[in-house]
Amino acid sequence: MASTLLQSTHLRESGTGILDLARQVLSIEAKEIQSLAARLDSQFEAAVQLILNCNGRVVVTGMGKSGHIGGKIAATLASTGTPAFFMHPAEASHGDLGMITQDDVVIALSNSGESDEILNILPTIIRLGAKVISITGATNSTLAREAQVHLNAEVTQEACPLGLSPTASSTAALALGDALAVCVLELRDFTAEDFARSHPGGKLGRRLLTRIKDVMRSGDKIPVVRSDTPLSEAITEMTIKGMGFTAIIDDQFRPIGIFTDGDLRRAFTDGLDASTTAIGKVMHANPHAIQAQQLAIEAVELMEEKKVNALLVTDIDGKLIGAFNINDLLKAKVI
Repeated sequence: MASTLLQSTHLRESGTGILDLARQVLSIEAKEIQSLAARLDSQFEAAVQLILNCNGRVVVTGMGKSGHIGGKIAATLASTGTPAFFMHPAEASHGDLGMITQDDVVIALSNSGESDEILNILPTIIRLGAKVISITGATNSTLAREAQVHLNAEVTQEACPLGLSPTASSTAALALGDALAVCVLELRDFTAEDFARSHPGGKLGRRLLTRIKDVMRSGDKIPVVRSDTPLSEAITEMTIKGMGFTAIIDDQFRPIGIFTDGDLRRAFTDGLDASTTAIGKVMHANPHAIQAQQLAIEAVELMEEKKVNALLVTDIDGKLIGAFNINDLLKAKVI
């Protein structure tokens, strides 16, 4: 005991040994996960099939640290195409069992496999007709025996020096949950677009769901002039619309050119007369355009490739229907 206290004091005062201890923790947990991978068997395949064929929802339950891991597993399943939620086992016996139906699959986590709160509700869950997948560190435990499918998350040691706090065991259970979710995801042909629909508020969701039509300016908000418009009038149009450019269109409203703030500075540097010079003389012909149904992230890629800060939007007939610039994409949080 005294040597442990001296070592702890030494760690606090000098900082030596901290990295060694951290590496030891990570090494232990990595070793246990590798061991877990090596002993996966047909029970894991059965668990995947139960989840895949579930006509209801996946209900995850666990007490204490197992409960925290269970919450993460439920969240991962829900975000990857499998409707799932966490049910606290202590609350279950006070009414929350009503959340479970015969069409559901219950994933019950308990390192010992003997958690009273779970064993108390297990008979009712089985009578309801719900299928039970247990994740425990004890293959001979009550929970392991009573479940239709048991996943062995046993570890040889915890990373905690005292061997008390769930560390490697909780990591192993979490890793098993991730493996289940990923396998089910793959078998469902779950795509990045599907993931985005579950995360509309996140950056990935915005990148994969936001389309040009959602960010472009249309109608009277589009800066547009004819090719014979004097430069001075084009400048007024650019100023009013405030997009840093103006499109130049033909008689069919097809864009034939673009003129930007940078072009304006160069025109004045060259000494051009704004009142007599037609915009068609100084515009950039064949402007870059994109269509409204395309993803906004495609616009970002095109803008980066062409080194431009704005794009025009055309319909299938090539007519101008919108415009946007880098600020519109930033406002939409696409980039």
